[in-house]
This record gives sequence, structure tokens and C-alpha cells, in this order.
Amino acid sequence: MSHAVEVTGLRVAFDGQYAVDGVSLTVEYGEVLALLGPNGAGKTTLVETLLGFRDPDGGTVRIHGLDPRRDHEEVVVRTGALLQRGGVWFPMTPSQVLGLTATYYDAPRDPDDLLDLLELRRCAATPWRRLSGGEQQRTLLALALIARPRVLVLDEPTAAVDPEGRQTIRSIIAAEADRGCAVLITTHELNEAERVAERLVLMHRGIVVAEGTLDELAGEPELVIETSAPIDAASLARRLECVVTNESPTRLRCRIASSPERVALVSALLVERGVELVSLRTRASLEERYLELIAEERSLP
Repeated sequence: MSHAVEVTGLRVAFDGQYAVDGVSLTVEYGEVLALLGPNGAGKTTLVETLLGFRDPDGGTVRIHGLDPRRDHEEVVVRTGALLQRGGVWFPMTPSQVLGLTATYYDAPRDPDDLLDLLELRRCAATPWRRLSGGEQQRTLLALALIARPRVLVLDEPTAAVDPEGRQTIRSIIAAEADRGCAVLITTHELNEAERVAERLVLMHRGIVVAEGTLDELAGEPELVIETSAPIDAASLARRLECVVTNESPTRLRCRIASSPERVALVSALLVERGVELVSLRTRASLEERYLELIAEERSLP
């Protein structure tokens, strides 16, 4: 069986400059992949090309094994998309636009069910122009779901959404993956990527800088310690017999794997110094690794 999404050596240029330069990635049915990167990394350009809104200048893109330009109608029927540039005719309400869109498909989801699922019932009769940013975003997600797609492409799906709405969207993404839908998310919100994605692809300046699972991208095991007051890195380095660096006055990174004995040594030293342990992690956070990888890429000629 072909991949749900397959991008191979994709290149897209604007005014002679490549916004996407040789990117390759795949998404399998039932998988959630997050495409990460700062603004201008090429994420939205890749998504627009994948959905057939742009011609590639090199390489290929396929959804369900189909060419999104040549087989555009079939791709649209089988693919749900939420794009940053999307919108609804401003006099229409969520109820009206979902009811109208449902008529375009042979076996759509019930619009009333989607209003309840996306918690849009209270604003179902409110014109688009009077909806909050979060309500508009949830309406667009409902439109992406209405055709029971096998692939979902979500460009910044939690933008402008409140914490309760974010939890709703996370649950929907997980449920869609469980039923076998492939989900491709673009975001620069790292906490969201950590919560929903099984695999990550990090883009910068149009290229893939790193990819893998959260564990794979976290790098080597280490101890990351946050304390209630500053502590001397050299003292901790001698106690643990490893390299220790101060990331801030109260956060230290110890280049050594965690073990009960080493945690006990850290605790003993803090007790001696009269300092409390605020937190202890055994891996770098996604944000820390993300910033490291971006910094490494920027340092290249």
C-alpha cells in the first residue's frame, strides 16, 4: 500500500529563491506527524503544494498515491484541510456553512454532530464575522472533518484557540488517527506538537533539519535540574563526575544519564547548600532541542 502522504525532493521557488528546497517526508495512515519550524521555514508552502494549490518546481507530492494537480477532484474528496488562508463568506453561520458543505459529499458526517463535537452549538447561528478567532478555527476544523477524510492536513490548527478548545482539538486529532486517518499538522507551537504527534519533522530555511520521534530528537540522556536558588556548576560536576553547564543561574544541564544513585547525589548536594529542587528532567525538552537544532543550522555557511 502507498503512503498516505509522500513528498519526495520537493522544491518550490519564489522570485528565484527556494522556499522549499529538496524536502522529503511521508505520513502513514493512522499516524500523526507534526511539521515544525519558525515562520518562513516553508511549512505553509509545502502544505499548499501538497494540496494542489501550487505547482512544484522540482520533486513530487502525492496524497493517497494521487497527484494533487492531475487528480485534484479525487484528492479533495478524500482529504480534509484547514489552512491559514481559509475563511467563510462572512454572513454565513457555522450551521449554514456545515449544512451547505455536507451537500457536496455522498456520505458526509452529520453537521449537527460536528457542531456538538467542536463545541459550536452556542454560536451555531452566529454570522462568521462575529465569531471569535477560536470559534472560526473550530468551524474550519469541522469543515475539514465533514467528508470523513482519510488524510487531514491542518495548518496551525490551534491558532487563536483557548485552552479548552485546544483540548477538544487534540482529542479529535487522536480519534481521527485511531480510525486510520493520516494527520499532518504544521505548527510552531512546540507544546502542541509534543502532545499530539508521534513523529516530528523540523524545517528551517526550506530544508529538513531533523526528523524522528520525540525520544529520537531529544538527544542523549542527561539530567536537567532546576533549583530554587543558584548553585555552583563546578561543585555539582565534581559530585557527579560529568560535565555540568549553567543554562541560567538556577538551571543546570548535566551530561550524564539519570540513575537513582545520581539523583541521590544531586539531592544531597542541594540539602548541603540549603537549596530546593524545583524540577528534574532526564531529557532535553522539545523546545531546547528545537532551539539547538535551529542554532546549529543558522551557524552553517
